[in-house]
Amino acid sequence: MEAPFSQATRASALAAMSAEPVDLLVLGGGITGAGIARDAALRGIRTALVDKGDYGSATSSHSSRLIHGGLRYLEQFNVGLVFEALHERRVLLRIAPHLVRPLPFLFPVYRGARVPAWKLEAGMWLYDALAGFHNEHLHRWLGRKRVARLEPRLRTKGLQGASLYYDAQCDDARLVLATMRSAAQAGALVANYAEATSLLKSDGHVRGANVRDALGDRTYAVRALVIVNATGPWVDVIRRRNDPQAQPLLRLTKGAHVAVPRARIGHTHAVTLTSPIDGRVMFVLPWGDLSYIGTTDTDEAVAPEEVRTSGADVVYLLRSVNALFPDARLGPRDVISTWAGLRPMLAPAHERSASQVSREHRLVEAPSGLVTIAGGKLTTYRRMARDTVDLVAKRLRALDGRPLAPRAATDRLPLPGGEAADLEVLVESLRARDLSEGHARHLVRRYGSEAAAILNVVERDRSLGEQIVAGRPEVWAEVVHAVEREMAARLSDVLIRRLHLFYEDPAHGNSVSTVVAARMGELLGWDKIRREEEVADYTAQVKRARAFLKETPRVSSAATG
Repeated sequence: MEAPFSQATRASALAAMSAEPVDLLVLGGGITGAGIARDAALRGIRTALVDKGDYGSATSSHSSRLIHGGLRYLEQFNVGLVFEALHERRVLLRIAPHLVRPLPFLFPVYRGARVPAWKLEAGMWLYDALAGFHNEHLHRWLGRKRVARLEPRLRTKGLQGASLYYDAQCDDARLVLATMRSAAQAGALVANYAEATSLLKSDGHVRGANVRDALGDRTYAVRALVIVNATGPWVDVIRRRNDPQAQPLLRLTKGAHVAVPRARIGHTHAVTLTSPIDGRVMFVLPWGDLSYIGTTDTDEAVAPEEVRTSGADVVYLLRSVNALFPDARLGPRDVISTWAGLRPMLAPAHERSASQVSREHRLVEAPSGLVTIAGGKLTTYRRMARDTVDLVAKRLRALDGRPLAPRAATDRLPLPGGEAADLEVLVESLRARDLSEGHARHLVRRYGSEAAAILNVVERDRSLGEQIVAGRPEVWAEVVHAVEREMAARLSDVLIRRLHLFYEDPAHGNSVSTVVAARMGELLGWDKIRREEEVADYTAQVKRARAFLKETPRVSSAATG
């Protein structure tokens, strides 16, 4: 029997989208494209989606992993964006509670800070009001002594107090995957590693795309009534492919992050801070035994495929945190992992700094009919998708007279794994199957109400219940699940975006890459050469993420303070 979201599903989708024209072809499988495919399919629009890489493998899985209103946008008086984002935060907490979780933040204020206490307090009241006072808890102002008790390793010199407020944290890569699976469940034909190499035109209008299957080395002609360009940092590349004279829509800025052992910083809350280097807002965020620090916001001219965290990025982030947590004394060699992505921000009409560029989104229709969605942010992806599909539905009505389908209930329909709101009940149900609390919580945080599916795989083969990496919670059944139920096609899909060993294991999964490739090879029919290629490619990605070490001096940890 064909698996519900596997490479067999992918092959069937490519065959189906090329055999018969679709209503909508979405180019791009990041969070925006996934949201569009889900919304459109739920409205009954025959939808296809292709991405040249894995789902969410670019910007969408290289974020700060936050679902938030964006406090700093209030400084720019962008109240509308904050209001929209706070509404979307509430929606995502409801439809994907396993992937989007409330998180308490401390925002400390020091004498002479760019954001004084009175201004922060006023902003927090506005933040609560824009959330309709429906936040997890209303913010509270904490005095200096209370802050020192909560975060004893936080610098106390000049500390005036802190605001305690709530936002949300997410697993960005798995949020994309869950959204894509929901789209497929609604009938969308989706394929990763399928690149739109050229656009098909008739009488000057875009009517589809030639799609190259990078895994099967075959090209398909996919015809569609409407084509949406949702390729994130590549949208201008696609627009110029349609019209070589098209003016750029985007200003690409780099957001880099580093992860370090959480014990080195010793914080219990997420911490919002203003960097002493340039005054911009950044975060220190807990992630299991790790803390990750981000983000930078700098203009970047490299291609999206080439963006990485540089030595200068690492030093900037560590210096900023060391100033606030002086006992941490973090240096480049304390960094466990890094990631960086290019934000596809709308180019401003007037000169602005990178951090002031708008996070709003914009729909652009070319004379050829190509629809481009540009800008936006992770938190508001569902609203971006809704606006895009509204336009697509109107275009389809104009083309063939079909009635407008009512908007889909994407704000109420849970994403896969999000069917159970009470995660503690899920944890207890797994513990009843002889799982440790730690392993049960790991499965629930990653798979939600589908966590039992992992145990069902183990029941078929007890050896699949063994740990992949000693001392870590991931088990071999998760590799099988990733291939059979999450359309993992490459070793990097599993180790980076499905299991996160690339980021969380100090060895980056290198010690098990060969055996994981062997297991995947059994499931996908890889020969020895293919297995070796997968391992070599993955090793190169790890090496690239560690290249910053050659760009930073070999000095003691204290030197970045």
